Amino acid sequence: MLQRDGWVEALKEEVVRLRRWRFGRSSEVIDTRIAPELPLAGGAVPEVAEPAATIPKSDPIPKLMAVDTPRGVRSSRRPPRTLPPELVRIVVEHTPSNCQCPDCGQRLSRLGEDSSEQLDYVPGYFQVIRHVRPKLACRVCARIVQAPAPMRPIERGLPTASLLAQVIGAKYADHCPLYRQEGIYRRAGVELPRATLASWVAESASLLDPLVSALERYVMAATKLHADDTPVPVLCPGKGRTQTGRLWAYVRDDRPSAGPDPPAVVYRYSPDRKAERPHAHLKTFSGILQADAYSGFTPLYADGRVREAACWAHARRKYYDVYVVDRSPTAAEALVRIGELYAIER
Repeated sequence: MLQRDGWVEALKEEVVRLRRWRFGRSSEVIDTRIAPELPLAGGAVPEVAEPAATIPKSDPIPKLMAVDTPRGVRSSRRPPRTLPPELVRIVVEHTPSNCQCPDCGQRLSRLGEDSSEQLDYVPGYFQVIRHVRPKLACRVCARIVQAPAPMRPIERGLPTASLLAQVIGAKYADHCPLYRQEGIYRRAGVELPRATLASWVAESASLLDPLVSALERYVMAATKLHADDTPVPVLCPGKGRTQTGRLWAYVRDDRPSAGPDPPAVVYRYSPDRKAERPHAHLKTFSGILQADAYSGFTPLYADGRVREAACWAHARRKYYDVYVVDRSPTAAEALVRIGELYAIER
């Protein structure tokens, strides 16, 4: 009977937590008027330091999770908008149709002027680079000399490097699919079928492989990494639906600790979230790994080659879940202390 009651209470808490995740607010800020003097599990009453920059003197309770910096008073008037001076200016002068005074008929003289600017857009354009290689022949020995053909990004391919950069940038940076690009280029008078654009993207991926490999070696040579994965919908050819793949990000960034090395990130795709995926990605890495509590990362820490740096945000969320259910003073105290750490970091 007692065991069943315990299961019921645990399931009730799980339902409350799931309903809050599904329908509740995303913010995890707690009531700042909780009493931090309540004792912890050991019975001791800790002294909570008061950050001078973030806690008002009149409020003895530290304000938790004041992440956003205070905003200044907004002015009702916006500053005049200026356009970049390097843009080409086309001057259109609007002169009166009649340059005589409407009262006395005398000729009007220029006193000054008022000006305003509008931002206009002229679509980009294509051009053709014609490579001419003359053949030179010797009249005595009949030898023919000709310069070699210039290198192309794609062997015997039509596009220049600039056109490939446009197609790839539009697809991945601007999220413009190839079929839309096909229509855009058609309106510009150039017929580029989607299949052709897709083959160019695949060829460009092969061209960029050496750069990606160099970037991966740089990232994996770091002493600490940040890792995470996110679901991505992937088309299933022939099935008319999508399946869930995973995009893994491995970040090298020492700027928060004033490190001199430039930041970099490597992305890796996998069709699933099996533990073997991060194992394969991190097979050459040795150092500190900051990640979430996904169980697939756990075997990486077994031999000591990779050391775990747990995530404060994920740990804090567990205390917040307990606090939301029963307003636990112990969970509240933990949230206050974590909030003080956040204040120090800010």
